[in-house]
Amino acid sequence: MITFIGSILFLIVGYVIYSKVVELIFGIDDNQETPAYSKQDGLDFVPMKWWKGSLIQLLNIAGTGPIFGAILGALYGPVAFIWIVVGCIFAGAVHDYFSGMMSLRHGGAQFPTLVGKYLGKYAKFLITIVSICLMILVAAAFTAAPAQLVSSITPLSFTACLLIVFVYLLLSAILPVDKIIGKLYPFFGAILIFMAVSIGIGMFFFETPIPNLTLSNLHPGDMPIWPLLMVTISCGAISGFHSTQSPIIARTLKKESEGRKVFYGAMVVEGVIALIWAAAGMTFFGNTGGLQEALAVGGPGGVVNEISISTLGTFGGILAILGIIVLPITTGDTALRSSRMMLADLITQITKKEFNKKGTVALLIIPVALPVLFLSMIDYNFLWRYVGWTNQVVATVMLWTGAMYLVKNYKFHWICSIPALFMTAVVCSYVFYAPEGFNMDYGISMILGSILWVVVAIWFVSRLIKQKKVKDNEVPVTRAS
Repeated sequence: MITFIGSILFLIVGYVIYSKVVELIFGIDDNQETPAYSKQDGLDFVPMKWWKGSLIQLLNIAGTGPIFGAILGALYGPVAFIWIVVGCIFAGAVHDYFSGMMSLRHGGAQFPTLVGKYLGKYAKFLITIVSICLMILVAAAFTAAPAQLVSSITPLSFTACLLIVFVYLLLSAILPVDKIIGKLYPFFGAILIFMAVSIGIGMFFFETPIPNLTLSNLHPGDMPIWPLLMVTISCGAISGFHSTQSPIIARTLKKESEGRKVFYGAMVVEGVIALIWAAAGMTFFGNTGGLQEALAVGGPGGVVNEISISTLGTFGGILAILGIIVLPITTGDTALRSSRMMLADLITQITKKEFNKKGTVALLIIPVALPVLFLSMIDYNFLWRYVGWTNQVVATVMLWTGAMYLVKNYKFHWICSIPALFMTAVVCSYVFYAPEGFNMDYGISMILGSILWVVVAIWFVSRLIKQKKVKDNEVPVTRAS
């Protein structure tokens, strides 16, 4: 119990103190016109109130991520609390802040554009492909999952439910941001928070107390903590998907000082939600073994439903079902919207011309909508396996992009480069060990991952040396007497 309460307090203190440190290092200027005004188009660039943008950002980045991922991560025991707190404050929230504020500073640019500017054209080409693939996988997974649930509780077939969900995703991705998203999503975001707070309070009345911190691995399947925990719990700690969502809200901010509340703040709230559901998973079923048995029967959705009904009664069950249906849909549609915006940026850069966005939105959505519809018809679990590693690769690249932004502007880059080095170690070792990767022996995977990490570290040091030479060669500007 003490560990759980302390973790919540750490997240709050982290926001109050470290978010201001990050903001100070980045450097904000409220006198600078934001893209919401300079590029206002009634579609994507639309000024909105910060609190509304914050709730939309929370829903965009969260969905069922901090619920399902945290429950699966709870199998490792209280060590998951450490990853959520440290990852959220020093990696995830920094990642979200820089992805949003750098987009704002560069005219509402999408994530691949930022990568190209600070990591080079080859990195941009690669990350554009990876990012769009991630958007397609996320949209497909979050179309199939709610469609399956709706078909199981209604007379409608899975195909009919799939088409209904898919049509909604298309409309939400095409219409102006202040229509469906701006009007409905703050309400859905409030539901997400209400569910978490209600479960958080209810946990104090569970028969089994919330376990305190232990560094032991309590996973019943004896799965290694490193690097699996850091990929299992992404939303709530750090998730690359967020860097594709932050530009949506960056195009709506009225001033730069709102970025800390919207981007860093939403991530901390997501961290709190993840802590609550991780604790609920560890506690409700008695131990991690009981949780694993529950997951084997009903999956994460069944676990959420059982905890919610037992804690909050019929009303809780309704909220759980609503959440499991609505939350993934609200993530899927913004994934489609992000991919559409990425294609728009790419076409603009290739043609060197601005085009009538309202007249071409429907056409831009087709190249990503068709594979989403196709993939949504295959096994959901198969899709989700590939989302995890791709997601954390994107997060790692965004942190390196933020680090190089700070390096080139002669600012304190370690707030981005240290978590970037950490996440590089995670994804390098994971790709060799994971079943969806090379599925190699654990020891060999760690060795190969370490070698790859050293290569990346050497690259970064070389960039630091190169930038120092540039600074040393700059001609100082002298003031006239």
